[in-house]
Amino acid sequence: MTSSVFAPAGPVPAAPSRAARLAALDGLRGVILISMILYHGAWDLVYLFRENWAWYRGPWGFLWQQSICWGFILLSGFCWPLGRRPLRRGLVTLAAGGAVTAVTLLFLPEQAIWFGVLTLLGCCMLLLIPLNRVLQKIPPGAGLAASALLFALLYRLGGGALVLGPWRLPLPQGLYRGYLGAFLGFTPAGFLSADYFPLLPWFFLFLAGYFLHELVKGRLAILARWPGPRLFGFLGRHSLFIYLLHQPLLYGALCLCFGVPV
Repeated sequence: MTSSVFAPAGPVPAAPSRAARLAALDGLRGVILISMILYHGAWDLVYLFRENWAWYRGPWGFLWQQSICWGFILLSGFCWPLGRRPLRRGLVTLAAGGAVTAVTLLFLPEQAIWFGVLTLLGCCMLLLIPLNRVLQKIPPGAGLAASALLFALLYRLGGGALVLGPWRLPLPQGLYRGYLGAFLGFTPAGFLSADYFPLLPWFFLFLAGYFLHELVKGRLAILARWPGPRLFGFLGRHSLFIYLLHQPLLYGALCLCFGVPV
């Protein structure tokens, strides 16, 4: 989609201030949120209500899931420089991630979430507070390229090696122990989580979003309008609240339709 779709008629307005909300970012976040709700509804049907959807367990389901998490993490990194009170936002998001872990341990221990996407995003937001001054000194294009390269290099870190194309460097198995290893991305044998986003490699995808913002921040005015339905913008503005509520509501609705799964 070209930038002209977002541009208002007449003169292009000045770049928005740091605290300004950009309607297109809210709308895009709302689109990703709807995709996530549909994906989690399908997850409930497959893993809790025993629907036999082979496509969901295969590459198409994986690509759907990855499109959602990549979108959320990139967008969160992109929006980090635009927000106020980063410490408060990071702590609230991290606490929400802890609440998700506690609720799943209590009600669905066999599908417990350890180090889910909210925990990741909260940690990334907090890490950027001390790192921001250093990152500001890096040329945005170089930072974006380095972040993308490190993300690709570490993407299969949980499998015991650094992998880039045909190149593979095995790592010491002593790294792959305990919950600290799992949090960092060195996934121990037998570790299970229904939603798992360790710090590595995903922090570098967050950084890619951050550097993408720095690269285009002089042209952010084109994002001041959202051409799609207002519902998407509303959802995007309240994404954390909706994220926390959507799974219990989905599960309740499916139980009304199909009965409580055994």
